[in-house]
Amino acid sequence: MFPGKRMKYLVVLAAVMSLCGILIGCSSKKEDAKDVPVHTIEERIKQAASMEAMEKGDMNRLKKLYHFNAEEVQDFVLYTAESNVEANELAVIRVKQENQAESVKEKIMKRIEAQKVKLKDYRPEQFYLVEKHILKVKGPYILFTVSKNAEQIESAFNEALK
Repeated sequence: MFPGKRMKYLVVLAAVMSLCGILIGCSSKKEDAKDVPVHTIEERIKQAASMEAMEKGDMNRLKKLYHFNAEEVQDFVLYTAESNVEANELAVIRVKQENQAESVKEKIMKRIEAQKVKLKDYRPEQFYLVEKHILKVKGPYILFTVSKNAEQIESAFNEALK
């Protein structure tokens, strides 16, 4: 090869390799939630919103509020209001299998409806918080929150799963 042709060949080769690198780097893959421990999500949420006026719940409390089966839940964190007349609530649940998320979400929706009935005429400001709840499924993770800081909590949940 002559020096001029060799240079053209190298320039074309470099361009093709660059294009391949760009295409591989930009290729999309299915967006799944990462494998993040629930306590890591909890810490992220605690940084974004105060949990001071809430108490941490255990599996018995989780079952009582949402009627979950232990076989559905791999891990969770639960915070509820210290008083029965307050609506504040936070649950981050990781289901054992992704196909269980819809069933768990339906059980949470029943809890939301029960809270609305309980608070509608009795505590309108708390009813408003329940109305503005966030219920979100991302892979095997479910976020449910009733809080004046619901948007910050949702943002922290999303960030933790990036």
